[in-house]
Amino acid sequence: MADHYDDYSREQLMRLLRERDRRPHFGLVWERDEIDHDLSVNNDFVALDQDATLSCGAGPQHNLIIEGDNFDALRYLRMTYAGRIKCIYIDPPYNTGNRDFIYNDHFVDKDDNYRHSKWLEFMFRRLELAKELLTEDGVMFVSIDDNEVFHLGLLMEQVFGEASKIATCIWQKRYSRENRGAIGDAHEYLLVYAINPDIFKVQRNKLPLGEKQLSVYKNPNRDPNGPWRAVALSAQGYRPNQMYEIETPSGKRHRPPEGSCWKVIEPQYQKLLKENKIYFGKKGDAIPSKIQYLKDIDGIVPWTWWPHEEVGHTDEARKEIQDVFGTQTAFETPKPVRLVERILRIATKPGDICLDFFAGSGTTAQAVLNLNKEDGATNASARRFILVSSTEATSDTPDKNLCRDVCAERVRRVITGYDNKKGQPVEGLGGGFAYLRCRRIPAATVFRGIEHAQIWTALQLIHGLAMLPYRLDSRLRGNDGIQHENDGVQYGNDGVKVVSQHPMQVAQGPHGALIYLPKISDLALEALQAVLETAGQAVVYCWQPALLAQRLTDPRVAFEAIPAFLVNRFGARANGSVKLSPGGA
Repeated sequence: MADHYDDYSREQLMRLLRERDRRPHFGLVWERDEIDHDLSVNNDFVALDQDATLSCGAGPQHNLIIEGDNFDALRYLRMTYAGRIKCIYIDPPYNTGNRDFIYNDHFVDKDDNYRHSKWLEFMFRRLELAKELLTEDGVMFVSIDDNEVFHLGLLMEQVFGEASKIATCIWQKRYSRENRGAIGDAHEYLLVYAINPDIFKVQRNKLPLGEKQLSVYKNPNRDPNGPWRAVALSAQGYRPNQMYEIETPSGKRHRPPEGSCWKVIEPQYQKLLKENKIYFGKKGDAIPSKIQYLKDIDGIVPWTWWPHEEVGHTDEARKEIQDVFGTQTAFETPKPVRLVERILRIATKPGDICLDFFAGSGTTAQAVLNLNKEDGATNASARRFILVSSTEATSDTPDKNLCRDVCAERVRRVITGYDNKKGQPVEGLGGGFAYLRCRRIPAATVFRGIEHAQIWTALQLIHGLAMLPYRLDSRLRGNDGIQHENDGVQYGNDGVKVVSQHPMQVAQGPHGALIYLPKISDLALEALQAVLETAGQAVVYCWQPALLAQRLTDPRVAFEAIPAFLVNRFGARANGSVKLSPGGA
């Protein structure tokens, strides 16, 4: 049918386009214009302040616990970790209407006409940021229940794309009967979306066999290859070259069962038969099966059904909280550690970074630490966690601090050890974390409001280095042997030692030295040259890069302006980490 667009005037075409834009498209629509603006959404720059008194372990720290609104934390992580997070797991508020979801400092109840729209707006802002953090083979798991599962599914498709969906997993959260509803509530969901589903399918891990799966492997005939089981040789379907007749040792003949064909063509079957990998039953006359040896099994492909026997249930999760804190009331809705362990087993490998920006009681960190211990991981090979939790303080409970008093405290006890509810000592899993707080700095005041320690923290994280605190020393001995005022150098190393403690911060990375120079001086230039002799190349961040470039002409050094570098990176949707190289950061 002709469209006649060539005959339309400019005004008619404009009117037609406006009408088309106003029409709703297939997908999720919520009342963004009718609801209150999300007050946590802002344009301020975000910095992190480390609290050494709440951090755990001697450092340098690979793991982070961040206190603050997760919108702020996610924008900061976009600046420092974009494209580097392998797995994100979140357990967001379920929006049940029972005081579990806070929007603009108030709980959203069941009678709120915009209850679902507020939740969607809140989640949309954060999911958009989260997507930018994932690696090319990264994946996101989101826990949810019936209150928002259908809305969340459409929202995830809007953010990630319909083709990015991997699965909707069902977690059996309850093992005892629930009789309060019209139909008992016994499960929740895990929505799984990947940046690139094809890559994820290849890269994801299989699950280890559990006791139930292992129990089917026997060795009644003392086969030297070890335990085995018989697997059906037939499969549904019809393929002409897989419809041959098989003769058993007893002389009985079998063709594939009705509606089926053999799984292999005849030459492959003859090869298996010659290798003694075909089983005809105890009497030697049964329909043939293939012998599958336990030693050849590298795991099982995950299913969407996650029963409580395999991944735990809500009672188990509450008992885990009670074991650490002595009471179940420390946190109302924890997830079992085994549930998060399964997610991490599927989606991560040693050395990967895992993020949970609705960290709650810190279950994700405990799951990461458990797997690190199971792997016997070192600092270099260990999985790493980043947890983000707010205080959850409201006008009614202004002193509440969930991140400090529950999340970080649980992780600290799991790391260092604790006495359980029976008074028995539980050995710590080892490790550590840096405890950091988000601080908003208005964009107009960043140049005078940002602190040296905040700059040093951001630069280390951008360069993928373990975090060392910004250190100060009141005196510095120069090469002349005389004590000078504090304008010299601090040396740090990724996990090795601090050689000196002075204002110029130096960390050694895999591609060279990372240097933050707050002040240019003769002594600092002398120390910087000494660093180059050992590091080979460096990126120097300073407040006066042009002046420094005039005084230090060395092709091994690249210069970046502070804080402009951070401000630009914070505002840009940068992907990947900065690499240390002579050509720039």
